[in-house]
Amino acid sequence: MEFEQLHQKLSPTIKRIAYRLNGHFRSFNHDDLYQEAVIHLWGNFLKGTLSDKTDSYILQGCYFHLKNYIRKVNERSGMVSIDAALCADSDTTIGELLGEHWACDDCREELHNKLLAQSIRNNGFSPREKMLLEYFSQGLTTRDIGKRLGVSHVAVLKMMKRIRQKCSRHLDGVKK
Repeated sequence: MEFEQLHQKLSPTIKRIAYRLNGHFRSFNHDDLYQEAVIHLWGNFLKGTLSDKTDSYILQGCYFHLKNYIRKVNERSGMVSIDAALCADSDTTIGELLGEHWACDDCREELHNKLLAQSIRNNGFSPREKMLLEYFSQGLTTRDIGKRLGVSHVAVLKMMKRIRQKCSRHLDGVKK
């Protein structure tokens, strides 16, 4: 069987797999995942490892390859060390800039938490969710926040649930 025939036959299923695995990443989308699966398929086709395999086996291999690809990308892009150099042409780290204050574990944790909160806030919250968080940090009740945003307090609760889910996803990515 020629690669074009194999690709044409498996392409719709590979697209569905890529679409299902897409977790709305900043660095790639389901089209990128589809292309990665096709490249994997092409490589195996050239090696001759697909000649005696069933379609199901080949698709399962693409699925596992994409899961592993996503894991690797998440590991590489998940975190930047606070001790990392500030820029490529400088050996100065944030820790060195902070000097003796950096030695305090509480200071490190506080800075880490602030950077994490800033990262979460800047990556994925809508302007309305940012306003809600600002009002919430001011100590306003859900009803007061709803009045200021022009929505019901139930809508505020639903928005807070979405914010918690986004934070949870972000924190899960950091823990990995």
